[in-house]
Amino acid sequence: VQVLPPVNFTLTVSALAQVLLQWEPNPAQEQNNSTIRYDVKILSPVPEEYDTERTHSVRTAALHDGFSARVRTLLLLENLQMSSDWVEGNLPPLPGAEETSVTNVSCVTHITIPGNVSLRCAWLPGQGAPEDTKYFLFYRYDTHTEECPTYTKDKWSRNTECRFASTQIKPGGIDNLVVIHINGSSTHAAIKPFQQLFNQNAIEKVNIPRNISISLEQNDLLAMWEKPISPFREECFEYEFYLIDLKSGNKQILKISSNSFRLRIDASCRYSIRVRANHNHICCARGFWSDWSEIIYVGQNKLENSIAWIFTLLCVSMSCTLLLLAIIYKINHAWSKLFPPIPTPSNKFRDPFPIDYERARTCTSSTETEVGSLAEDLSCSVLDDSVF
Repeated sequence: VQVLPPVNFTLTVSALAQVLLQWEPNPAQEQNNSTIRYDVKILSPVPEEYDTERTHSVRTAALHDGFSARVRTLLLLENLQMSSDWVEGNLPPLPGAEETSVTNVSCVTHITIPGNVSLRCAWLPGQGAPEDTKYFLFYRYDTHTEECPTYTKDKWSRNTECRFASTQIKPGGIDNLVVIHINGSSTHAAIKPFQQLFNQNAIEKVNIPRNISISLEQNDLLAMWEKPISPFREECFEYEFYLIDLKSGNKQILKISSNSFRLRIDASCRYSIRVRANHNHICCARGFWSDWSEIIYVGQNKLENSIAWIFTLLCVSMSCTLLLLAIIYKINHAWSKLFPPIPTPSNKFRDPFPIDYERARTCTSSTETEVGSLAEDLSCSVLDDSVF
């Protein structure tokens, strides 16, 4: 039996980074109680091969460098499988000048409140992109497509980062794809678009563990916390426990698969503790580790005890000294009230000749004549006789 290839094989872009493959059975194909299936092989951008009974197929792929695929007929007759020749189709690369598309695209999602997922993406402008290039980002999740509402610019006012405060990404989705499409415009060159696919779980930055409780039970440290805000179950998370001995400076990062554990420590030392979380691979792809929790201190360092006692003693000593000085001041103040100093008596007798007496004391002068000097001496003698 001759096996004929399919006819009317077409490739159609049905959404961002999505291709619809369609074909029809060869009308001249004899079936003769046999089963017909189709072998589909994706050649680029990512090789893949599968078979199907349908005459259409949908594939998600980055299309900026084009897409190529082929299909053939498989005829299953009893225990025998026969195949036809291949029929091939392709999509050309997206138009634009080389090295004008963005590079180093990275994205992070974050569950801000239950049921809401934010998205942030960053990229670098292409090396060949003119300074007036403006980039625009779109994301697609399932059938929803949306353009970025908020951009961050570089020194040439080119968009290099995008933020979605809220998206249609389902927080409980497992291995679903987030499609990122970034195109651009410039007056000097045609900007080539760029597409990239992300596993939604692999780009999620997990939230910090909640309600962390640390306690000491003799020489054992007991730690408990609640899973991060997430629709996933408790067993879908793993944790890192960061312990620092503040006395010796020793640091440990312990990997914990549950949300509680017990650890033997030196109870005479003081420790700082932080915890962070990530997805466990048993449920979905690992994402980005959460931020570390706030530092929690536990235990007591003996050296710190001594310093605390010395500081307390100094404070008490200074307080006592100030109190003693205050008491001495109060006593002196009260004594001065009880026994005030005797005031110096004032002179109630006035001098009857204060001005003449002063003149008598200054009767000589180098500028006066000799006669005047003699007269002054005589007047001085008269004054002296009258006073004494």
